[in-house]
Amino acid sequence: MAATPAHAPYDGSSKPFTIGLKPLAIGDWIEVDENLFAHLAEKHRLYAEMPEKVFVEEPDTRAAQQEVLDMLTAHLPERFPRTHAVAGDGVTAVRDLPPTPPLALDAPLVAASLLVQEDLILMRRGGDGWRLAAGSLCFPSSWMLTEKFGKTLHTIHIPVPGFGPGSRPDELIARMFDGLQGQAMERFNWSIQVGDALYHPLSNIQRDDRATTRPSRFADEGEINASAFIRVERQTLRKLPVSRDVLFTIRIHLDPLAVLARHPDKARLAASFAAQLTALDTAQLDYKGLTADRDRLVNWLQAAAAA
Repeated sequence: MAATPAHAPYDGSSKPFTIGLKPLAIGDWIEVDENLFAHLAEKHRLYAEMPEKVFVEEPDTRAAQQEVLDMLTAHLPERFPRTHAVAGDGVTAVRDLPPTPPLALDAPLVAASLLVQEDLILMRRGGDGWRLAAGSLCFPSSWMLTEKFGKTLHTIHIPVPGFGPGSRPDELIARMFDGLQGQAMERFNWSIQVGDALYHPLSNIQRDDRATTRPSRFADEGEINASAFIRVERQTLRKLPVSRDVLFTIRIHLDPLAVLARHPDKARLAASFAAQLTALDTAQLDYKGLTADRDRLVNWLQAAAAA
């Protein structure tokens, strides 16, 4: 992990529970950092141990999946020549990656996902809206791919406070998906978790139970300092030129909350983070699983800001 966070949307630049989409330069579409090989090794492990939980596809999405693989094959060696190269068969390969056994999954989207740290989701337009038609999701942030597979955006967003069917954000997102052309878009989301697990699923039943029981995850400020991690999702959207499906990428950055105490701008970041937590209402806190711990986290952040 980096000494300081790569992204800090909790600084007030990306408000929680807002759409927050911004234009993105194509050259910055994919991110590569020092965790590349560790993240790819974890993807290999998940594909080997639980492929049915991390990959789904409708049978007629293979051409669109190949489109994604071709886009990455063209982009990665040009943008990241130190880590990616064109192999003899024309497929982009990651330099110096230890050999791994062949995977049972031969889908192009799986091959594409094993080149990058991002998870890759294909959304397809149907008569009832945009639905999740295929996806490689090795690093879920408190949701499960199998529960969202085949569902429309309207249904997927039901649990998110303020984003349910018929809401203004729901309608805006659908129009944005329809209006995408060649440009790329970017947004950020954040949460706080215990430990540094990349694979962090949560079922709908587990979410409902968490919102009802509101368990505490941090007994005291010492435990926050030792085990609280900031989980930042960097999300991008691009419409594929041939299939016209939308590719949704999710890149996870994990940093110990304690890293803020070493940040050169710690006072501003910690104070802003505390203010955003304070501003969350009960439904939003329940959704993020922070209801029981919000005040304790705010106290920790305010102390870090003042130190």
